Amino acid sequence: MIKTTTPAQTPLFTLVDKPSMDKINKLHPFVRNEVKVIIQECNTLLTGKAKVRIAQGFRTFAEQDALFAQRPKVTNSRGGQSIHNFGFAVDIVLIIDGKEASWDVKTDWDGDKKSDWMECVNVFKKHGWNWGGDWQSFKDMPHFDKTGFGDWRALSKYKRDANGYIIV
Repeated sequence: MIKTTTPAQTPLFTLVDKPSMDKINKLHPFVRNEVKVIIQECNTLLTGKAKVRIAQGFRTFAEQDALFAQRPKVTNSRGGQSIHNFGFAVDIVLIIDGKEASWDVKTDWDGDKKSDWMECVNVFKKHGWNWGGDWQSFKDMPHFDKTGFGDWRALSKYKRDANGYIIV
């Protein structure tokens, strides 16, 4: 009998760090796997010292109100008026050398002649996510929300399941 072996499969989402996974697991179930795929794709593209991390995901109304009260202004949305409150939005940050947070949208950390930030923007857009950097006013460079789920007024009218997520 000939003994055969197969190469061990690479675990899925190995390029998604624990802080990102913790935030992804609180997003609306409809987008969780998609966000994992997006972060994995981003981190596969980023071959230098930068990796992408989810900095913000789902927020409670109270957490949103606390952000709204901050000065200088970081959001125009009160609790219930943010797509984060429904689990369909994330904010990203680049982690440099595994320790330093960067919101630099221009640097090419991996030397491929493309801004690492914009490489991530393109991956999100490819998967049908809107980028806050495209907004006409109050540009929000770290922000992405799922296309079709960007109207908090519409989302607030949906019924919710036992876990508090809207039923889509």
